[in-house]
Amino acid sequence: MNTLKLAVQKSGRLSDSSLNLIKECGITFPTRIAKLKAQAFNFPVEFLYLRDDDIPGYVADDVADVGIVGKNVLFEKSDNLDIIKNLGFSKCRLSIAVPRDFNYQGVKSLQGLNIATSYPRILSEFLKKQGVTAEIHEISGSVEIAPSIGLAEAVCDIVSTGSTLVSNGLSEVEVILRSEAVLVARPDLAGPQREILEQLLFRINAVQAANNSKYILLNAPNESLNKIIDLLPGMRSPTVLPLAQQGWSSLHSVVKEDDFWEVIEKLRAAGAEGILVIPIEKMIL
Repeated sequence: MNTLKLAVQKSGRLSDSSLNLIKECGITFPTRIAKLKAQAFNFPVEFLYLRDDDIPGYVADDVADVGIVGKNVLFEKSDNLDIIKNLGFSKCRLSIAVPRDFNYQGVKSLQGLNIATSYPRILSEFLKKQGVTAEIHEISGSVEIAPSIGLAEAVCDIVSTGSTLVSNGLSEVEVILRSEAVLVARPDLAGPQREILEQLLFRINAVQAANNSKYILLNAPNESLNKIIDLLPGMRSPTVLPLAQQGWSSLHSVVKEDDFWEVIEKLRAAGAEGILVIPIEKMIL
């Protein structure tokens, strides 16, 4: 039986979010109990549970067919894989930070400094593009303490909320990469594995479309229909149904999550009443 081998982080937030996405795609698999791989019950995919740093290499070396990994790790570890899909979770940024009392005047202020990081490749490429020469010290963890122990004058590290930098007396001064989880594959992936990947992408697209949208139902006087319809394009156009009360109709449509509250306010102003909002489980476009 042909199977798509999917590499995912073996533990951590990226792992949890990756597996939750797979579950939302209707794919069931065994609960992990110190196993390095598992076969899905109802879809031709085998999971390989790996360190996130190892995922790009395993995919590049054909041990895994595809992988879910952060862009930060992908760009640091490999340049010969294709990003098949941005997944929208595990968002963070790779930033340069300096002590709060450092007189930072722009990227040229980094000239000649010692910079500690776990991402020497990305940092080196950034500095080269900026025409800055600095000494890069690669360390594997606790990068943020490097200035306080005298190892470096600046750091380049992953930032989510920025609280870790603040607690170590650092200020974020340059964002050099915005990262999120991505689905990656080799450019030459073909045959049955490529077909299974396309099936998986179809499901992921349906889940993402649903997560990014809301289904709404509302009532409106007929004289306001044209104005309200202009606010509700939906997937193609809103569904309009007459109500038992003469002169009124019910409209059903889909609104993007990012536009939701703005659209709701405009609908109310246009005369919409009894607005109901319903989550969408899947949305096939």
